[in-house]
Amino acid sequence: MRARRLRGLRWHLICYFAVAAACVVVNRLWTPETVWFVWPMVGWGPVLAFHVAYVMGLFGTPGPR
Repeated sequence: MRARRLRGLRWHLICYFAVAAACVVVNRLWTPETVWFVWPMVGWGPVLAFHVAYVMGLFGTPGPR
């Protein structure tokens, strides 16, 4: 169960950084005068933080190991 949660978190982190990098590239290529790539990262950040807290077991017992 714990390994499954860690795999889920790993994929969440990979997706977060891939989307963030893609947003930076798109922002710089198409609208360099407006910095908007930060907003998706800021919006997704708390969701990622909750996922980390869930995997760490801060919302109760993490279950059998």
